[in-house]
Amino acid sequence: MNSFGQIFRVSIFGESHGECVGITIDGCPAGLSLSPEDLAADLERRKGGKHKGTTPRQEEDFPIFKSGVFNGKTTGFPITILFENKNIRSEDYTKQRSIPRPGHADWVAHQKFGGFEDYRGGGHFSARLTAGIVAAAGIAKKLMKGLNIHAEVIEIGGNKDLEKGLQNAIDAKDSVGGIVECRVNGLPAGLGEPWFNSVESVLAHIVFAIPAVRGIEFGTGFAAAKMFGSEHNDAIMEMDGRTKTNHAGGVVGGITNGNELVFRLAIKPTSSTPKEQKSLNWDTEQVEKFSIKGRHDLCVALRAPVIVEAVTALVLCDFMMLEQKIPRIIE
Repeated sequence: MNSFGQIFRVSIFGESHGECVGITIDGCPAGLSLSPEDLAADLERRKGGKHKGTTPRQEEDFPIFKSGVFNGKTTGFPITILFENKNIRSEDYTKQRSIPRPGHADWVAHQKFGGFEDYRGGGHFSARLTAGIVAAAGIAKKLMKGLNIHAEVIEIGGNKDLEKGLQNAIDAKDSVGGIVECRVNGLPAGLGEPWFNSVESVLAHIVFAIPAVRGIEFGTGFAAAKMFGSEHNDAIMEMDGRTKTNHAGGVVGGITNGNELVFRLAIKPTSSTPKEQKSLNWDTEQVEKFSIKGRHDLCVALRAPVIVEAVTALVLCDFMMLEQKIPRIIE
């Protein structure tokens, strides 16, 4: 549904063009110093309009704490954070309501919710809701001292030269996808709960909740299918579990082995492309040409790294709480 996690548990709410979006975080220990400024840097990275190829829609994204924080410290009870939606243009979506956009959730949402869904800006399906995810991750990161999580775009449109890949899309007047790589250092060995709550399983679960993600691979990933076992095996070299190579990406048997956690995501081209397309008009029941209006990302992968870091932080924080590596009261 709209909640995720076992101990450090989050629940998202809101719509892209509704009054607000937000998140409730349960399981955060009491006593953690917390202010809007603690979340500001990552929320700023998530915003559109910062780089060529991203949507010009700009929201203030100031986190409004509604519960769970008193005198600058967490209380141990659920934390609710709101983000107001102010910079909206819903008329762009009202005009094309009868034509579900290819690649978007318009058609399936209409079938599932019988026309009662909020279709403006993609409603509850919008990446706008990731503002709350990034905020919750800011708290998770504060709880995991010594852990470094870093994600970056390593490829756009099949091109490792990011500027060239983006320019190809601009020249074609179309959208483009990309590859995001995430690396985590400082992880202890022993995180993960086989079978069904292995590190890869849980990360893959939440990663596929990020709009536009189409695939994930850990370590060597799909290239492992072309290797011999003797090539792919990571020889253990130190008593702390350090290995000579890291084809496994830091996870063996679903459990972290103390090496660097490495995984990559495939991000599809933004579905809202300037190109003229065809789709069904459900009022006339005829297929017709149309073009998508509004403010959209040319390459949504450019805004994905901070979101990938965020969902990774939520998963790892939950695993560390399961292993009792984070105290119930922060002093």
